[in-house]
Amino acid sequence: MSKLACLAAAAVLASAAGPALADVTISHVTVIDGTGAPPKTDMTVTVTGERITRMVPSALAGPPRGQAVDGRGKYLIPGLMDVHIHLAGWRWDVKHEGPPVIDHAAAEAALAGYLYDGFTTVVDVGNLPENSLYERALERAGKIGSPRIFATGNLITYPGSHGDSMAVRISDFEKDKALLDKHIAEQQPDILKLTYDEEGWGARPMITLMPQPLLHQIIQYYNEHGIRTTVHVSDERRSLEAIYAGADTLAHPVIQGPVSDNFVRLMAAKKIPFATTLTIGENYSRLAEHPEFLDEPDYVATYSAADRNTLRTTTRAAFQARSWTWWMKLMTPICEENIRKIVAAGGVAALGTDQSSGPAGHREMELLVQAGVAPLEVIKIATHNGAVFLGKADDMGSVEEGKLADLVLLNADPLKDIDNTKNIALVMKGGKIVDESTLPLAGGPAKRRF
Repeated sequence: MSKLACLAAAAVLASAAGPALADVTISHVTVIDGTGAPPKTDMTVTVTGERITRMVPSALAGPPRGQAVDGRGKYLIPGLMDVHIHLAGWRWDVKHEGPPVIDHAAAEAALAGYLYDGFTTVVDVGNLPENSLYERALERAGKIGSPRIFATGNLITYPGSHGDSMAVRISDFEKDKALLDKHIAEQQPDILKLTYDEEGWGARPMITLMPQPLLHQIIQYYNEHGIRTTVHVSDERRSLEAIYAGADTLAHPVIQGPVSDNFVRLMAAKKIPFATTLTIGENYSRLAEHPEFLDEPDYVATYSAADRNTLRTTTRAAFQARSWTWWMKLMTPICEENIRKIVAAGGVAALGTDQSSGPAGHREMELLVQAGVAPLEVIKIATHNGAVFLGKADDMGSVEEGKLADLVLLNADPLKDIDNTKNIALVMKGGKIVDESTLPLAGGPAKRRF
């Protein structure tokens, strides 16, 4: 058995042997359950162990069980989810010689930042397995302060295609099937990421595109092993081809141009979840033009002072000089409108950032509201729809009896201002209230909020 497989097995055993959790009762709270339903006022929510066991009007609740939390004037939402991250924690050496350098402390600081910002689930869709799968094993063993980690490990692509430096390269299904079997057995991916993009857009040169029949064969093979798939696409044509090849989800919205009415109707009819990933393109011009956002409290908490200084100086100068920055600034409003149309028609958007920080997730919500999506729908996109993306909506993603108790208690109404999702009273993961003072945040020690 490989080292990664051993870690995964140890994580399952350690998690199963963990101590029982005491009951927690949150009383007189307004519940925004994540399904898109209207808020429910003056509710009492009881958590037993890892799950929500009761949710009733406070007038009918009786005495609280276990630890009592006064929810008066507060708002309870599901734990936030980012379904498209690439976890920090590795880098090439200065000369790009030899293997990449793994920095577990950097990965765990990023994961702590997600939890601090109310994200209780993240999905890593392409990384070095020595980084993302190692941290996944630690998280499942309860050894680090982290959101739930779902991960693909290495992504799968055609030689020379998008992201092939971090991929298992497949050129012929039958001849290369052993590579797929090895990926499944050793990395145990929670979801498979494939790339299907010939680029040639923005400032990018053309690259090799995976043949569509091969895309279909790989998707079918992973589905037959019980593994869902997500496909990197960026335009309408390739999105359609990925959908008809059997993709369970799309890793990005259409950004290369406006979507057609037919595509909007198809996305609404088929309910194919897609990650929103607005902020990965918008962040270039945002940093180039408005670096003051780095002084916001969640950035100060989750980024080191040195990293924020580098972003303000070296990184900002590089972004200002890149044509890609200004192309993405032009295309972001088009992408926002594409998302708005699909959501309005009944399509399924799930929050994703394509980055590695909690603050990026909050920026994603701001951009969705800017696009014209109502805050109630944005909360659904950031919670319930993430669970739909993973195929786990029966178990997580909403404030409902029987679901995992991944919750965020807010001090202010997020339906009046989506930025109130940053105004956090407490974060709960699996029935346990997070102690922020124990998190290895890059910005330094934080005070416990609850």
